[in-house]
This record gives sequence, structure tokens and C-alpha cells, in this order.
Amino acid sequence: MLTRRQLFHRLAAAAGGAAVVAAAPARSADAPGPEAGGVAPPRGDGGFTPVTTPNGKALPFTLEDGVKEFRLVAEPVDREFADGMTVKCWGYNGQSPGPTLEAVEGDRVRIFVTNRLPEHTTVHWHGILLPNGMDGVGGLNQPHIRPGETYVYEFTLRQHGTYMYHPHADEMVQIAVGMMGLFVVHPREPEPVERDFGILLHAWAVHPGTYRPDPSVMLDFNLFTFNGRVFPGTAPLVARTGDRVRIRIANLSMDEHPIHLHGYTFQIVGTDGGPIPPSARWPAATVQVPVGATRTIEFVADAPGDWALHCHKSHHTMNAMGHGVPNPLGAELSDAGAAIRKLVPGSMTMGEKGMAEHADHAAHLQGPANTLPMMMGKGPHGNIEMGGMFTVLKVRDDWAGEGDPGWYRQPAGTAAWKA
Repeated sequence: MLTRRQLFHRLAAAAGGAAVVAAAPARSADAPGPEAGGVAPPRGDGGFTPVTTPNGKALPFTLEDGVKEFRLVAEPVDREFADGMTVKCWGYNGQSPGPTLEAVEGDRVRIFVTNRLPEHTTVHWHGILLPNGMDGVGGLNQPHIRPGETYVYEFTLRQHGTYMYHPHADEMVQIAVGMMGLFVVHPREPEPVERDFGILLHAWAVHPGTYRPDPSVMLDFNLFTFNGRVFPGTAPLVARTGDRVRIRIANLSMDEHPIHLHGYTFQIVGTDGGPIPPSARWPAATVQVPVGATRTIEFVADAPGDWALHCHKSHHTMNAMGHGVPNPLGAELSDAGAAIRKLVPGSMTMGEKGMAEHADHAAHLQGPANTLPMMMGKGPHGNIEMGGMFTVLKVRDDWAGEGDPGWYRQPAGTAAWKA
């Protein structure tokens, strides 16, 4: 435990540094760094494989008298969801979601939280067993952290698994605009894997032509993200053939998400309650991730290829989803299109034969500012026609441990052909 003198000294240092941050504009969070999904990290200090957060980063710590010290800064963040769309979010340390915290069961952690938001906040350590006064519910467990203040949370980690952190102050607004992050606690005895990925799910309402999420929306969300990105802005998950792969999936959106992996079956090995005993694990190809929960899956990457990983709610793999629009499927639209073009020159009607043409038209039709087309992404065989919660697991025999290996080339005789 810190002495009062040590605490005041460190709070003063934190406040002095934070004052510089407060004077600066919101920082872009789109700097993936070494954890973009295509870099195999070195072993951690406890012999574990560090978590790779695609399109995100881990939060470094310092060791002070045997205590791991982390520093979180709650602040406005400009987050690029994909090329062509940047959203004004709130997050931590210049990114949304915030950086991943990693520690080992038994560690004593001390987390400094500085508030650079325009209103008060707190941090709740979701799923972590700790003293009541560290639980982070504003008004119940602690005073709110007001703008410019720094609070310190300190506790010993008594479990291991995949957890989260988020505010418990004006939660409806602060979570809606991106304040959340992963908190991974590794076991004392490492459970070896070669690749360990963390993905945080979220749903957003960013109305066409706008830049700021609407926290008043309850159900009609139009963007769905993996780690604050939508396809094709989502980084791939890359592994070498034969690697044991762990994927930790956490959900702080307002909807459950059935996450489906192509090409594999896996075992569901953990929840936000901790690891599932081996005798109770079950195989699946889709894992349902409830609201406010985490699920961890593991498998051996024994099938080379480019394998889709996505939410199986089809509207969750589209961008800028609009609802309540008249259904054009099967309608004859030529007369209606001509009438509309008199009022809106250059417009085009579509959808009478399906919406796949939208991916082509988006390349030459100008849409609202800061609004992504519904379908995006080019693959080796044409339009991928996806968005939102979609990415690719890339498994290669010859991956060197760094970088995106590009598109997979199927061996002769193993691909579908035109009859």
C-alpha cells in the first residue's frame, strides 16, 4: 500500500502530466502498433503469451515495490472506424476501446485513473473480485472522479480469466460513446497457446452525416464493431499452421452476438466467471456472447486458409444500417427512379434485385459525409460484401510471425468452379 506522502507525490506527477493532455486536441486512436493482429508477441514475464488486441494496444505498467502500476486517462478520442469515417468518441489513453490491461493471478495492481472528460466518471472492474470500495460504482462505492481529478484503485488479483473495465457513472452515455476496455488476468501456471487474441464487441448509433454517437438510441443501432473498427477496417487474426489459438470475446454492447468462425470447430473454455473445467467444455462453431459477458474459445489452427470470423446476425455485418425503409425487393423502380432524379439529380434507385449492387455503386456515388457504404471490402475474387463485425482468420504454413500474409491461394483442385 502507498504511504500518504508517496500517493501525493504520484498524484501530483500524474496531474501535471495530465494537464498537458487536457490542453491538446482529441488524439486519433488508429495507431495499431505492434498488436494489430499480424505480429506474434514475445512471452510475457510470467511465461504466458501476451494478448494481441487487433486494432488496439496493451497498457504498459511500471513495477513499484512489487506492485504493478497502470495509468488510465479518460478523455475524448477521435476513432477511425474504417477509411472514410471517423467518430468522436470517449475512451482511454487516446483510443476506444481503451488499452488492454494484462496481469497475472496473485499480482497486486495499482491503477491511476485521471479524468479529462467534460463530466465526472468512475471505473468498474467488470467481473473482478476485489474490495467493495474498489468496485467503481459512483455514489455507491466511491465519490465520482470529477474533471481534472485522479483516483487510485488498488487490489490483489485473486482469479484468472477474461474481464472488462468501463464506467459506472452516467453509464448510458459513457459506454455508448466508447468507454470500455479488456482486463486479462493470466493464471499463475500458464496454459500454453501460441496466439492469444482479445476482441471487444460494441454497437453504435452514428446517424448518417454525423460524427458523434447518439446515446439515446436503445435498439436501432447502425454500426457494429470489433475493437472499435468495422470491416474492412478490422485487422486480420494471423496464425501459423499448428498454432494453438485462443480468442477472448467480450461484449459491452446492448445486444447479444453469435460469433461464428468458418473452417473450424472450437472448444468454449471460459466465461466472465473464469475458466470452464475441461470435463465441462463443449465443442461449437458459433459462440453466443451475451450482453455484459465474455466467452473464450480455443482451437488448433490446422487448416490453412482465409477463414471468416463474424457475428451471425446479418445486420451486424453491414455498415450504416438503416431501418424502416420501404422494401424495394421485386419492385419495378424505373419510373420511381426517374421521378426521384428530378428532385435529387444524380441519385440512383437500387434493391429491386437485391442489395449486392450497392457494393459497386458505392465506388462512384457520393453518400452523406462521414458515412460508410453498407457493404465494403475487396477480396481476391471480387467484392466481399460485408461490413461491421467481420474479420478474417489467416492461417499459413509459412507465416514468419510478422505482417499480413495477404490473400490465401487455394491449391489446385480445392476451390469451387463454374460448371
